[in-house]
Amino acid sequence: IVRPVENGNYEIVSGHRRHHAAVLAGQEEIPAIVREMDEDAAVLVMVDSNLQRENILPSEKAFAYRMKLEAMKRQAGRPKENSAQIGSNYFGKESREILAEQTGESKDQISRYIRLTHLIPDILEMVDSKNIAFNAAVEISYLSEKEQKLLHDNMDVNECSPSLSQAKRLKKYSQDGKLTEDVIDAIMTEEKETDTKLVLKGDTIKK
Repeated sequence: IVRPVENGNYEIVSGHRRHHAAVLAGQEEIPAIVREMDEDAAVLVMVDSNLQRENILPSEKAFAYRMKLEAMKRQAGRPKENSAQIGSNYFGKESREILAEQTGESKDQISRYIRLTHLIPDILEMVDSKNIAFNAAVEISYLSEKEQKLLHDNMDVNECSPSLSQAKRLKKYSQDGKLTEDVIDAIMTEEKETDTKLVLKGDTIKK
């Protein structure tokens, strides 16, 4: 799907990978549907196309949700007073409800994904590589950029990542203006509680 732009050219809205494959295959032409659409409409089509991919990283989904909600908000022209309480103040509650219906995610889960866009790239990469848990990363996203960099350095040195409990405490110290390098080190180097799980098979339970 393409849309006309200036100088008689066209911008690809959906089908970037198909176009790339065609280029690699040496094709000089590729079938396309031409649609007249503004910038926001193009963003919505592009994001919907990306969200349909079978394998999508948490960071990709986070920025896709953010881009789509921003475009939906601009199209609806809602004032900031009607915005959602979770996440950034420019995401309208009604838009979140619509997106929740479209994706099957809850409104709060969509907001959690959007929080990931506030992480520094190094920590966001850890989320994508599953080196840090999703919910812990959401809590860390409330730390300032400087605090996140200090935390990342600490994780790198100690080869560890915060549990959800540790992440919540880091957030609390940050909100209180007391999150220093020493506090981060104290929290990250403490001995973590380990969860012990006992798995019993059905026939064992019957016995």
